[in-house]
Amino acid sequence: MEVLVLPTPADVARRAAEVVIDGLGAARRPEPVLGLATGSSPLGLYAELAAAVRAGRLDLTRARGFALDEYVGLPVGHPQSYREVLLREVCGPLGLAPERLHVPDGSGRDEDELVAGAAAYDRLIADAGGVDVQILGIGANGHLGFNEPGSALSSRTRVKRLSDRTRHDNARFFAGIDDVPTHCVTQGLGTVLDARRLVLVASGPGKSEAVAAALEGPLSASCPASVLQWHADATAVLDETAAARLRNRDYYDASAAGL
Repeated sequence: MEVLVLPTPADVARRAAEVVIDGLGAARRPEPVLGLATGSSPLGLYAELAAAVRAGRLDLTRARGFALDEYVGLPVGHPQSYREVLLREVCGPLGLAPERLHVPDGSGRDEDELVAGAAAYDRLIADAGGVDVQILGIGANGHLGFNEPGSALSSRTRVKRLSDRTRHDNARFFAGIDDVPTHCVTQGLGTVLDARRLVLVASGPGKSEAVAAALEGPLSASCPASVLQWHADATAVLDETAAARLRNRDYYDASAAGL
């Protein structure tokens, strides 16, 4: 795992974009597959990727995008559904065709439909040849996607209950906490680990505890993001405040400097 610490969130976005572009190029596939996170963490990264598209350094017209997760129970077209968020923030700016964006189905009428849809999503990723580069954020409680603490490290796409902390953290995107869904469909940690490259972005002091647990703590279901330690090609791109609790900072900086 590579840990890159940059001065500011803007620097994080620029460097993470280069890691993503490099990973897509290394895949050497005519139809690369990009794994898409939502939330505030990757917004700067998406802006940098959009700039690369405008500059002709990146072409995603033939790419396919797979979202990490989706809320259960939001009506079609709800502005805070992750499909709508990605249509606004990714498809248009990055030139990714809306019909090539795939999002877990949170519209099932009952648990059986949701479970079947989750399994179908896992198969859809496999049928696309797997994810070449998966963009990730991290929750303040260490969640990855919507894999809350206690999630099985080998889990596949499935229905999950959101923790109270996650719902309160996400309430800023809704009118209030009562409007935040209680459940989601999320790629499992095992599904995430299948991607060829993982790129985690994190900024701000509120993420420092989770980042330290994920990158330097034990591999544990108590911190789902610790599965990054198990991946052969994972890069964490952090700003100074998100990296504030890392014990091995000197080593990461020396390693990033190269030979």
